[in-house]
Amino acid sequence: MIRPRLTVRTRLTVLYTGLFAACGAVVVVVTYVLVAGLPLVNGTQQISVSGDPQAALDQCRQQSQAAVDANLREKCASLPSMIDALQGARNQRDATLSHLLGYSLTTLAVVIALAALAGWVVAGRVLRPVHQIAAAARTASEHNLSARVSLTGPRDELRDLADTFDDMLGRLQAAFASQRRFIANASHELRTPLAVMRTTVDVVHAKPDPRSADLIRMGEDIRVAVDNAERLVDALLTLARNETGLTARENVDLATVAEDVLDSADLRDRRPHPALRPAVTSGDPVLLERLVANLVDNAARYNVPGGDIWLATTTRDGQAVMTIANTGPAVPPDDLDGLFEPFRRLHDRTSSDGFGLGLALAASITAVHDGQITAHPRPGGGLTITVTLPR
Repeated sequence: MIRPRLTVRTRLTVLYTGLFAACGAVVVVVTYVLVAGLPLVNGTQQISVSGDPQAALDQCRQQSQAAVDANLREKCASLPSMIDALQGARNQRDATLSHLLGYSLTTLAVVIALAALAGWVVAGRVLRPVHQIAAAARTASEHNLSARVSLTGPRDELRDLADTFDDMLGRLQAAFASQRRFIANASHELRTPLAVMRTTVDVVHAKPDPRSADLIRMGEDIRVAVDNAERLVDALLTLARNETGLTARENVDLATVAEDVLDSADLRDRRPHPALRPAVTSGDPVLLERLVANLVDNAARYNVPGGDIWLATTTRDGQAVMTIANTGPAVPPDDLDGLFEPFRRLHDRTSSDGFGLGLALAASITAVHDGQITAHPRPGGGLTITVTLPR
């Protein structure tokens, strides 16, 4: 047998009604006990005879026959009238208690019914924001996350829940939009080396009698395109792996990593100015080396001929800090927010051979190490990037 499932509104109504019925029953019982315990009153005279009235009468008669005291005889003589008055008062009290109990139970039943109706209405009003949140959740989908609850009213728990739900939908909308842009840009970037390889092969095949020099040149062009595609795929895989967090941590000195990167990096004709002090942090050595290498490559790539690169590491306020700056074209402040997004470039593709993933990878690696990365334009042109990692 399947038990019927009660809605939250029904359960709240039953709870409200049960609590009200319990409190009402307590009031009725307390009132009945208090009224039943009142002393019997006949007119203005309070009667305080207790026990069996007939036994008290017989005892008083026996005492009065042997007593010489006139007061005792008078008291016993008036006892029958007092007993009659007592019996009348008891009958009146019993009738009053019976009427009181009947009226109280009837009133309690009517009030419980009204409380159930009021509880149903109040529960509906209380749960209205929940229904709005559920409707917004049903409306939202992968392709439409613009629905919002936009709950108004007092700042209570349900208002906080609705605002939190709206914030979550906003974050999901931004994440899905970023994912769609990422997929579109990745597809476009991967199509470029493939198109280069296809065009190179088609040109050589179009010749009636290709020479060995043409085949060698074709192989070189294809090798360059394959290298570009491999670097792009490697960068995309690194971004994807960073979403799952770090799998291992060990102490890494950013100064040592930066020194190794400067020794092996292709700086072209840029002049490095290192100022490396110990800056120990905890993380993945491979990813941290990739972080420094990407920032150095970005500083060399987006620079002026014969420009400068300043790279410094230090410890500040218990945190490892690395700062890298370069000369170069001026960076508009409005473009700083988009620098760390994938496939974002400040210049045309023809001005450099990058994919627009260097700073995105740097931001991703910094985030997975619980750090912060910021960028500021230099007054004379170029960019200053600061990475702060926990010690």
